[in-house]
Amino acid sequence: MTLSATHPLVDGRTSSSPLISAYRGERPSRRPVWFMRQAGRSLPEYRALRQGTAMLDSCLDPAMASEITLQPVRRHDVDAAIFFSDIVIPLKLAGVDVDIVPGVGPVLGTPVRTAADVAALPELTDEALEPIRQAVALTVAELGSTPLIGFAGAPFTLAAYMVEGKPSRDHLGPRTMMHADPETWGALTRWAADASGKFLKAQLEAGASAAQLFDSWAGSLGLADYQAHVAPASGRALDFVRGLGAPLIHFGTGTSELLVAMHDVGVDVVGVDYRLPLDEANRRLGGAVPLQGNIDPALLSAPWKVLEAHVLDVLKAGSAAPGHVVNLGHGVPPETDPAVLTRIVQLIHSVEP
Repeated sequence: MTLSATHPLVDGRTSSSPLISAYRGERPSRRPVWFMRQAGRSLPEYRALRQGTAMLDSCLDPAMASEITLQPVRRHDVDAAIFFSDIVIPLKLAGVDVDIVPGVGPVLGTPVRTAADVAALPELTDEALEPIRQAVALTVAELGSTPLIGFAGAPFTLAAYMVEGKPSRDHLGPRTMMHADPETWGALTRWAADASGKFLKAQLEAGASAAQLFDSWAGSLGLADYQAHVAPASGRALDFVRGLGAPLIHFGTGTSELLVAMHDVGVDVVGVDYRLPLDEANRRLGGAVPLQGNIDPALLSAPWKVLEAHVLDVLKAGSAAPGHVVNLGHGVPPETDPAVLTRIVQLIHSVEP
């Protein structure tokens, strides 16, 4: 697998950008920063554009998805755009009955709980991903030297939604299935891995310069269960893009005890949530892995002096790693003042890399 000659990583537009340099463990020209959920409800321009359009419809409108992706880059001067989409979009494009219910999250028309349910799942076709490729191409054409990060949900998180049929606090359904019916669990996570892998591949081939696998719910697992029942499927998803030469990032919440195993699925960068200091994450990973993170989103509404001191602490702890991309330890809360994010970016860029 190779990227086209006009891809931003190949033609040089993004290959020496601060983000890609840090992901590769090289010294960047400035400290790179972007925020998970930087495109979305914290921005008034997003709320105005999205008015009257359902979430999944906005993701599948290439012009709208592209514009939403670009909004925080224009406003904040962040060092990367993150593709505006949702982890259940591959399910939707495959023909699974799923929707984003406001105030709830992803809800399936029928949960997937038996071998017959898994066998009946439709396959995601290459043709169905055309709106994704169009949105990425539109976005990359506007971004110039700023990289676009593609993303997908990790198979465990997708499967957890599919088994529960909706968001869950403890993910008992999928955690039970992996032990009570491991064959069905294996088939389901392989299906989810293929859907996420195809979704990632479409984004990278269309122009994304890096890709992040989100395992939002992996923190509900112990290490043994993660290694036996989850890691193989995450590796399978990444196999779709492993040979393309773009940096691959893995992030989960509550995953401090899983960091080494999450790196071992075959990624270049590990994202760290707000629970674990970056210098400790670096120690656990042997000092050999570039890190991403990990400003605590709870402090975004704290007094500036408190937030500023916290950001500088994160920069200091992150400097221990071979490379450090500043981010939040989870997503931007909807009530965040966008001016605070802009100020954080200015602070980070003012500190010598």
